[in-house]
Amino acid sequence: MAAVYLLKNRKKRVEQGHPWIFQNEVERVEGEPAPGSVLPIYNHLGQYVASGYYNPKSQIVVRVVSTQPLTAMDRDSFIARFRECKSHRSRFLPDADACRMVYGEADFLPGLIVDKFADVLVVQLLTLGMDVCREAIAEALKEVFQPAAIYERSDVPVREREGLEMRKGPIFGECPDRVQITENGLRIVVDVREGQKTGYFFDQRENRAAIKPLMLGWGTRSGIHLEEREEDGELRHVPVNANGKEVTFPYWDGANVLECFSHTGSFTLNACKYGAKKVTCLDISEHAVESAKRNVELNGFQDRVEFVVADAFDYLRTQVKGVEERKLRGTAAEKKVDTSKPLTPGGRTWDVVILDPPAFAKSRSAVEGACRGYKDINLHGMKLVNEGGYLVTASCSFHVSPERFLDTIHEAAADAGKVLRLLDFRAAGKDHPRILGVDEGNYLKFAIFEVRSR
Repeated sequence: MAAVYLLKNRKKRVEQGHPWIFQNEVERVEGEPAPGSVLPIYNHLGQYVASGYYNPKSQIVVRVVSTQPLTAMDRDSFIARFRECKSHRSRFLPDADACRMVYGEADFLPGLIVDKFADVLVVQLLTLGMDVCREAIAEALKEVFQPAAIYERSDVPVREREGLEMRKGPIFGECPDRVQITENGLRIVVDVREGQKTGYFFDQRENRAAIKPLMLGWGTRSGIHLEEREEDGELRHVPVNANGKEVTFPYWDGANVLECFSHTGSFTLNACKYGAKKVTCLDISEHAVESAKRNVELNGFQDRVEFVVADAFDYLRTQVKGVEERKLRGTAAEKKVDTSKPLTPGGRTWDVVILDPPAFAKSRSAVEGACRGYKDINLHGMKLVNEGGYLVTASCSFHVSPERFLDTIHEAAADAGKVLRLLDFRAAGKDHPRILGVDEGNYLKFAIFEVRSR
């Protein structure tokens, strides 16, 4: 019988719950196992450790799928696992019509991602072991979730490391181009065919709602206060400006917000929901900005949102340069400043700046460059936050640890002449559980800082 035997002098990661076995941890492979097949795994003493699927072309030669003897992954075994996944999401996200339903290693199904968008399932088969089970997976998904359609988005480069081609297309049913879902009470249209990855990022669901306390309490900065007035024999509190005139704009107390790397505009939607006065929604992709526009209009927020198609790095630098030039121009009487030159366009500031960039570090070797990128955007971002306002920032680069991420932001604050108060620090949401000891699952860092000048 084919089997994998592990080296004596290796770290006991598998016994501690880690599902990956690398080529350099294997002493020998007995028999002639078919790529993708499930094999028993033994330690150097011949003691059973776990069962996992095998791929000799991958650096991760075995991925563990069970700590009990298992000879194959079939329809019934997938049905059992999917029911567990469904139960977990029902417990922690009981009202969600959309979420990450299967999260690879964290759901004991390494290499498989399933996102649920209303009655449509979007699937990613990232490894050979899951790819050979394509039919069993589809049948099990139909049994457990009764979807109207299943669409595959295995168009990701990671498959090439497994010796697989990228794939994309329907697996079952007729999948529409776009599906409408509800998240945090907001309506969102997801482009399952052309959107990034599976079309939407669920991991920030709870984090997007966490910006709620930042959105109100800004009216006094523009001289607006509540005044008690009597109308029709009743006393009511009326917002009035410094001249005593009633303010009729309903969002007078809301924040001015900048969201960079907006993708579908999900932070913009939450900002508007919680009372933002005005939001600038920015992404380098015209397709992403069009998606954000569609979602903003769907929720009736179009009067409070402006859209910008631009590179976030360039946009932030331009705004900072404009701010600094205007400050310098303001001191022209004391310093030699050429006021005849036109000012740099921009120079805007916001009460809340939100930075949710894509992963900058795809590998360990890219960490230094990634941290330079994180420092750059956060340094310029915090310079554009009004005094006492908030910087909301995130990183989804696994190779950048939480400690390194915070250190990078601290360095940016020192260079920017800012003092940051950390108010909230979070990871991914409840549909993205993490196995303790599997550090690869601890990829998302999300922080809210109050920004003050030194």
